[in-house]
Amino acid sequence: MSRLKESDVEVAALGWFKTLGFSTVRGADISPGADSPLRDSHEQVVLEPRLRSALRTINRQLPDEAIEQAVRAVMRPPEPTLEQNNRWLHHLLTDGVDVEYRTPEGETRGDKAWLVDFKRPAANDRLVVQQFTVRCGNATRRPDLVVFLNGLPLVVVELKDPTNEQADLWSAYRQLQDYKATIPPLFTYNALLAISDGDRTRVGSLTAGSDRFAPWRALDDARAPGEPTLEALIRGLFQPGRWEVYLRHCITFEEDERSGAIIKKVAAYHQFRAVLRARDSVKAALKAPAGQGDGRGGVIWHTQGSGKSLTMLMLSGALIGDEQLANPTVVVVTDRNDLDGQLFGTFADGRALLRQDPEQAESREDLTARLNRASGGVVFTTIQKFAERGAAVSERANIVVLADEAHRSQYGFLDGGARWMRDAIPNATFVGFTGTPLEGDDKSTEAVFGKYADIYDIRQAISDDATVPIFYEMRLVKLVPDEQGVREAEDKLTEQAAEADKAGQPVNDYVRVELEALAGTNQRLKLVAQQIVEHFEQRRQVIEGKGMTVCMSRTICMDLYDEIVALRPDWHSDEDDAGFIKVIMTGSPAEGERVMQHARTKPRREALARRYKNPDDGLRMVIVCDMWLTGFDCPPMHTMYLDKPLAGHNLMQAIARVNRVFGEKPGGVVVDFLGIADQLRDAVQTYTQAGGEGSPVEDIQNEAVPLMQRQFEALRDFFNGLDYSGFVGGDEAAQIRAVTAGADYIFEQTDGKQRFMTMVAGLSKAFSLAVPRPETEAIRDDLAYFQSVRAAIRKRLAD
Repeated sequence: MSRLKESDVEVAALGWFKTLGFSTVRGADISPGADSPLRDSHEQVVLEPRLRSALRTINRQLPDEAIEQAVRAVMRPPEPTLEQNNRWLHHLLTDGVDVEYRTPEGETRGDKAWLVDFKRPAANDRLVVQQFTVRCGNATRRPDLVVFLNGLPLVVVELKDPTNEQADLWSAYRQLQDYKATIPPLFTYNALLAISDGDRTRVGSLTAGSDRFAPWRALDDARAPGEPTLEALIRGLFQPGRWEVYLRHCITFEEDERSGAIIKKVAAYHQFRAVLRARDSVKAALKAPAGQGDGRGGVIWHTQGSGKSLTMLMLSGALIGDEQLANPTVVVVTDRNDLDGQLFGTFADGRALLRQDPEQAESREDLTARLNRASGGVVFTTIQKFAERGAAVSERANIVVLADEAHRSQYGFLDGGARWMRDAIPNATFVGFTGTPLEGDDKSTEAVFGKYADIYDIRQAISDDATVPIFYEMRLVKLVPDEQGVREAEDKLTEQAAEADKAGQPVNDYVRVELEALAGTNQRLKLVAQQIVEHFEQRRQVIEGKGMTVCMSRTICMDLYDEIVALRPDWHSDEDDAGFIKVIMTGSPAEGERVMQHARTKPRREALARRYKNPDDGLRMVIVCDMWLTGFDCPPMHTMYLDKPLAGHNLMQAIARVNRVFGEKPGGVVVDFLGIADQLRDAVQTYTQAGGEGSPVEDIQNEAVPLMQRQFEALRDFFNGLDYSGFVGGDEAAQIRAVTAGADYIFEQTDGKQRFMTMVAGLSKAFSLAVPRPETEAIRDDLAYFQSVRAAIRKRLAD
């Protein structure tokens, strides 16, 4: 029996498409010279006869004059770049083509010609073309599968042989990049890209790098044994009706305000699944017109860093576009500190998907006015603006509340926050979003939002490369007060004892030494600063990126900054656009000159945030107290130094700042100076009790170091019998001979190159996580040798 070939994967895929009602055809059978061609040349990528026929079916009210006008518009992309034209085409797909025509009475009338029938998905024309040849200039390329909707080539699928170890997914990704460069007209119309070997499948957008091609899995959470992920993609995404929802509500564009670069974002499978489930949950929970719902639309638990903000945006678009909701008002409730933050920015960038600009309620009165309008609107507010009211603000039932980080502690549910919302908009439907699980005894949150509608936990996120694992290391710096600290503590004790005596309370119950006073002593901060500098410099030798230090107060932030720049004066700059390290905080002139050296206005903080998020910018370290600990994404950040007591939901939110995917980043590291191991254990217990799988945090000593040692031993075994000691202890000539011998040895082994490259990549990642543990010193020179051999192999292959 012969082994599977790439063509066999194509045949299987075509079969799955056929079960969904797609027609399938070979590219040669519809190209020039065929019996029934659908295009005049190989340069033409739109199947014009099918486009015209579909437009007539969908837009029966329009005369031929208007149909031809729409066809001409689609065939003539107006923009200078591929990305701009792709955004233009997506707008036509989702919002229709504006046309004008003359009525029999001579009147000029404007209308829309819809390219896709979103109301009657069965009316859309579905076709998959195998081996679709495209010519552009001197280049000719033949993608494996092109998925058409109404004659438009919306999806390109590149396939690989699942049994050929050399033909991996990333060779398919590289082919797609080649197609983009050589036959760009095909990609003007592209909605989604997919790569697969049958068993493994990933999807991405036109602008996505390899790290943003996300795995696709079955939408029902339980892939049937033996079901390939390519089958899960086809059956899960391309069902009539479901594919139209994805096209209209799960694709968005952002534009970098500085460079003008367009970034296209598409939903991963877990985001699409959440949109479908939450939309259905909201519709089932509506209190009107049927009056059967209870207003609890469910809780979406998607682990931090997995794209929760984008999911909220896409769900909002789906709700706004649902006729049953009759143009709803979407109210986004955020933490009081994040009203102008990243979530609002995501919605502002996605205004085209929302078909309106998001708005901010400036006051309680402004919120009341916005909720009193008849319909429509996307309104951002805080729960404080719902506080104690005598009567309902609005009785409307087509109001949907999306609460970000829907925990009782976040919104003061125990202090009446939930009741305020319910009283103000009694007929609204509430959906909660959270990056961490609800606590087992958190009945108040469930009472407002209901049960989980969708869960995407840490195990799933790490398995899908949606996040990277977090590793924890304790480096306790003890609370040892200096003389000044002792005096301050004694004064505080004396003052509190007097107050206790005056209040008639036992002194032991009343007196405490403030942790901040002990943590912020000069003696201790010198030690913390020294640890940060040494640790971060060692990590930067093996992995570039950003670090964040979290302190207990603004005063400690400023004091620690002084200690750090005393050790590294060149890290300091008075200018916002220069300097290695900054304190991120607010303040007012009334607080004095020292505070104002670090306090910045919102525009200045936003400028620093742009610097910090830019992996090439020299701003490498920030010191914060409360800011940037929630709703702030900086993918290059790989290390957090924690010197502040945090617990539960707030702790998990904070440390998740380092779990974002970025390039070759293998994981994030949290260094604990204060000793929060017990709080971390409690948070992990809450996670597991809620049904979450996978570990929220791994221990550096117990996980990263053993992983590094296992990877090292595997490489040593691979080179069994090869003496490369000349690289470590020899002169330049001996080092060259050792590298050459290593490369020769690898090429002599069966599949040696691939096995070696995989092992070196694994050891390099594990080493960067374990640095600067002392165990790394024992293998540093060996790793340098392995990496030198890897470089030599790459050069040989490039010749």
